[in-house]
Amino acid sequence: MIWHTPSRTFDLSRRALIMGVLNVTTDSFSDGGQFIDIERAVAHGRQLAAEGAEIIDVGGESTRPGAEPVPEAEEMRRVLPVIEALARYAGSSEFGVRSSEKGRSPISDLRSSRPAISIDTMKPAVARAAVEAGAEIINDVTGLRDPAMREAVRATGAGAIAMHMQGRPRDMQRSPRYADVVGEIREFFRQTFEACLACAIDPMRLAFDPGIGFGKTVEHNLTLLRNLDSMRVEDRPLVLGVSRKSFLGKVLGSDALADRAWPTVALTSYGRTRGANIIRVHDARPNAEALRMTEAMLSPEAAA
Repeated sequence: MIWHTPSRTFDLSRRALIMGVLNVTTDSFSDGGQFIDIERAVAHGRQLAAEGAEIIDVGGESTRPGAEPVPEAEEMRRVLPVIEALARYAGSSEFGVRSSEKGRSPISDLRSSRPAISIDTMKPAVARAAVEAGAEIINDVTGLRDPAMREAVRATGAGAIAMHMQGRPRDMQRSPRYADVVGEIREFFRQTFEACLACAIDPMRLAFDPGIGFGKTVEHNLTLLRNLDSMRVEDRPLVLGVSRKSFLGKVLGSDALADRAWPTVALTSYGRTRGANIIRVHDARPNAEALRMTEAMLSPEAAA
């Protein structure tokens, strides 16, 4: 299973990737406001890479339930300086956190390549500007439905993640309903794949995310996790994002955000056994360790 971006080829046949979340926002559900400062954001991106993230996913607009849209100019103001700085570091020997600062990080030695930068956006103009600034992946929570976003992917040659969402962030959790959640999302992926082919996007640049928590109930989310691999389209990579999401707390009966950390790690390992190829998390190191250990059990070659 191969996934292309403008400057690299990821072989995901035996080894999955950790995608580290970097929210440059004021209102994200778990870390809003923590990294709105450019220097703090860049430092956190470097830390994620040092702890095993092979993709750094930069977002300037919250997609939490109930979130309001951010103006295009403001989103660019937040993300572009961070992407430019991280792209410079990613191309240098300085990328990551020095051992004297944070201690030895053995997971750093397990990265397959320098980290790629991803832009998490719903806006085609932001996606284009981000790729020009150094991003290589467009992560679209609206699933490449917008023809202008598909054209941005085609024109830039970026890797792309099409995520399923029922509704929009402001209303997606108001009574989401499906007759067959797995079948409907699989059909959405199939239609998206065909729409991308119709506008001459290289299929080897596409990946798909079922959108856990985006217009789904707890039971919808659990059903999708149990049936993850059955949603794969044309042998394209599957992306899994469950990190710190509210359904974890609902299953556990806890409102504390800290109580979602280890369930996230558990689902990183479980998701890998169900076919996930790219796993999007806030805490890189424990999830990277769980992923590498799971892969060593699944295939000795993956640990080599």
